[in-house]
Amino acid sequence: MKILGINASPKGKESQTLRLVNAVLEGARDAGAETELVDLCQLEIEYCTACGVCYETGECTLIDDFPDLFELMMGADGIVLGSPNYIDSVTAPLKAAFDRMADAIHCQMFSGKYGCSVCTAGGSNEMEVVGYMNRVLTSLGATTIGGVGVAFQGNPDRILPAIEKARALGKELAGAIRTRKVYPEQAAIHKARREYFCRLVEANRDRWRHEYDWWVAAGEIRKD
Repeated sequence: MKILGINASPKGKESQTLRLVNAVLEGARDAGAETELVDLCQLEIEYCTACGVCYETGECTLIDDFPDLFELMMGADGIVLGSPNYIDSVTAPLKAAFDRMADAIHCQMFSGKYGCSVCTAGGSNEMEVVGYMNRVLTSLGATTIGGVGVAFQGNPDRILPAIEKARALGKELAGAIRTRKVYPEQAAIHKARREYFCRLVEANRDRWRHEYDWWVAAGEIRKD
C-alpha cells in the first residue's frame, strides 16, 4: 500500500500545512502503509494552455516536472493533498497541477484510488478548501474519505488538535484502501461520471484517439 502526500505550501519546512500532511502520512504508516512526500513548490509546473494534445496522444507539449509528479500519483493507492487557504482556494502551484489533469479526468484515471485533504487558514473557510481539493480527487475518479482543516485566528496552538485528527485521518485512509471501502454516494457519482466520459470520448473518437483507446482497453467502450 503506497500513499503519496503532496504539500502545496510555499513555506517549506516552516509550513503548518506540512505538519498536517506529515501527520496524515504518520497515521497511515502506523496502519501499515508505505508513504512518500512531495514538496510541490519545489517543482516546476507550467500552466495548461488548453491545446488538447493530451486528449489526442496522452502526452503534454509542456516540458517541466509534471510528468514525474503524475507518475508518482498514478503509482499511489492513496493521495493526500495539502494546501493553505489562498483566498478561499489552493495555492497557485497546486491549481496549476490540477489544470494539467484534464486528460486524467476524461479517462477517470484515479479510479480505485483513495484520498483526503488538509488545509490551514489564518482566519476561516479552511473546510471550503478541503472540500475543493476532495472534489478534484473525486473528479479524477478517486474515493475521498474526509479531511482536516484548521483556522488559527491568532492562536498557533490550534494546530495541535488538528494534528491528532490528521493522524486519525491517515489511519482511516489506510484502512479504506486495505478493505476497498465503498461509499455508496460516491460510487454512484463515479458510475455516472464514467458513463458520461465514455459517451464524450466515444463521440470525439476521431480526434481523441488516446482517450478512446484508454476506454477500449478498460473494457467500457466496444471498439469499432
